[in-house]
Amino acid sequence: MSGEIRDLIRRMSRENTRCGAPRIHGELLQLGFSISQATVSKYLLRHPSPPSQSWRTFLTNHADCLASIDFFVVPTASFRLLFGFIVLHHRRRRIVHFGVTAHPTADWVAQQIREAFPWDTAPRYLIRDRDGAYGQSFRSTVMAMGLEEVVTAPRSPWQNPYVERLIGSVRRECLDHVIILNERHLRRILGSYLDYYHGSRTHLSLGKDTPDGRPAQSAGSGTVVSLPKVGGLHHRYERLAA
Repeated sequence: MSGEIRDLIRRMSRENTRCGAPRIHGELLQLGFSISQATVSKYLLRHPSPPSQSWRTFLTNHADCLASIDFFVVPTASFRLLFGFIVLHHRRRRIVHFGVTAHPTADWVAQQIREAFPWDTAPRYLIRDRDGAYGQSFRSTVMAMGLEEVVTAPRSPWQNPYVERLIGSVRRECLDHVIILNERHLRRILGSYLDYYHGSRTHLSLGKDTPDGRPAQSAGSGTVVSLPKVGGLHHRYERLAA
């Protein structure tokens, strides 16, 4: 038995926890390896608990019907704290709604959800953490809209990774470089960044496309020019028509 086949069996077993020796043996036959099923069973990894899909797999398989929400805190020039609120749809990483407030009450959050998903456009699942702002009026609104809440475990931001990563991008690429004056200023800055985020910023998870879709231009079709975005923090590059 070559080391290549042993490593391949273990790799297949690790990547496909729900597959047993017969399935992996079939895969190996399709790859041209002449080996018995008993030998495959010998080198399978032994999983200590019943196999189940990973959280990442769940999020990927349900991207079309998943949305995430979360708050982030923004200090102002006068040391006042403002709260940003983001609603992210997983399918195309689109930010379907954002809000800014100094007092995030349950009624205010419920109104943001209604504005984010009007006219029966709500997905099936809504992932959120255990923030106290998600009170009874919020839960009643979500239930009436047909949304099923998926509440993360305490102190487990990794269970809501897409919106957490988005908030990190908003901070690193925008808010860390701006002094916020008030609610109106923060709303304008976020609106400018989200316009760049949806139409110009490429995403690895989207095959280096943008959430709104950005058609590639042919090489040599014109001179490359830069278009300032977010007040010059970022730039978009386009070819001028010849």
